[in-house]
Amino acid sequence: MEKYNVIIIGAGPAGIVTGLIVKKQNPDKSVLIIAEEEKGLIPCGIPYVFHELGSVEKNMMGLKPFTDLGGEVIVDPVNEVNIKEKSVCLKSGSTCHYDKLVFATGSKPVIAKFIRGYDMKNVYYIKKSYNYIQRLFEELKDKKNIVIIGGGFIGAEVAEQLSSHHDKNITLIESEKYCFSKAFSEELSKITTEQLEKTAANIRTSTLVEEIIGNNDGYVKKVKIKGGEEITADAVIISVGYKPNSELAEKAGLPLNVMGAIKVDSYERTSVKDVSAVGDCSQTIGFLTGRSDQIMLASTATAEARVLGYNLFGVKIKKLFSGTLGVFSTKINGMAMAAAGIDERSANEANIDFLSTKFTDVDRHPGTIPGASPLTVKLYFSPSDGTVLGGEVWGSDSAGEIINIIGLIIQKSITIYELVSYQIGTHPLLTGAPTKPMIIKAAEAAISMIQITKKEAIDI
Repeated sequence: MEKYNVIIIGAGPAGIVTGLIVKKQNPDKSVLIIAEEEKGLIPCGIPYVFHELGSVEKNMMGLKPFTDLGGEVIVDPVNEVNIKEKSVCLKSGSTCHYDKLVFATGSKPVIAKFIRGYDMKNVYYIKKSYNYIQRLFEELKDKKNIVIIGGGFIGAEVAEQLSSHHDKNITLIESEKYCFSKAFSEELSKITTEQLEKTAANIRTSTLVEEIIGNNDGYVKKVKIKGGEEITADAVIISVGYKPNSELAEKAGLPLNVMGAIKVDSYERTSVKDVSAVGDCSQTIGFLTGRSDQIMLASTATAEARVLGYNLFGVKIKKLFSGTLGVFSTKINGMAMAAAGIDERSANEANIDFLSTKFTDVDRHPGTIPGASPLTVKLYFSPSDGTVLGGEVWGSDSAGEIINIIGLIIQKSITIYELVSYQIGTHPLLTGAPTKPMIIKAAEAAISMIQITKKEAIDI
């Protein structure tokens, strides 16, 4: 029976980053990461193993940086946590004790029990498990007709990747009007869906799945959609969301919020002394709404992990963000799309007053230079004080980093008036023209919109 200063349950991005920071800041402390599998996956890279990467091995995430610092790793699933005795019981039967415990157990796919036939053979999910994805990778090789249910990031990206195999017929079914509708505005969701439709995949939006039909052996044969149409299927991949993997914590007696995530404070500490939770398994509070949210991103998880890692043995670095800001990005059929903060749907749901504007140009200068591509920046802002509340970017690969800039703008409550004097660097091969930088031009348009709105109000 061994005792550690810190035990971290989970070897995903949140667990690894927490372990790295704790060891760097406290090299004298003994830190153990308990993993369920010997090999791990980069979660966001999973869709690309099916074509772009061509293997699961190329998407592997390892623990070597942690062990190089002196951290220890045990590959043995946890059966039970006893918070009174400060012990962790493993599947093998061995027990470890801790001074401080961190739950970094991540998330798991929502099982679609609301669809008849969800438990048929050859019905799959995109689990964040190396062994499971390796089996799925191999089993899909000889499957010709594959139906994917769910048009969010994972479902759409897997559909795009699988449709690149010319020997496969891929159908993506989404119940909403457009794919990506939970992360993007209707405008950008429509653009993204149109990009998907340009791939070899058959995209069926505004479509409900009624039943997964199998043969006498229990293997998938067809997918029946509302209206009676049946789609031939050798395999079905269900991707309708993820939920916190918090059962172990709940069993140990830790409180969960309404979304099933472990309740934590601003420094990822639970209500139980010396027990913390970080990443997808822990609760998030919306940056703008101040209420429970469900943002499950590796980027969010690692930001939380850095906060926890620095402050696990006493608050040393003040947490400077008051809530979680969702920053999303993807690339479909050669077009990059990204979003941060509010859009029309989320703003209306939260009763947030906003205006929006956008600016489109090319991402290089002059526009005739080889490699120049169109890029659009859209800003959502407060009509009262000009604070930037959200943003979307689409077009070239620059969108991925520009949205990170917009994320910082939102987080620091920067206004459109401040953006006008935003100092930048430009280069013909790297950025748009210095005479019309995307974010600044969008801010100028926003100022004009506010001025017009105020003038109209005075005229009335």
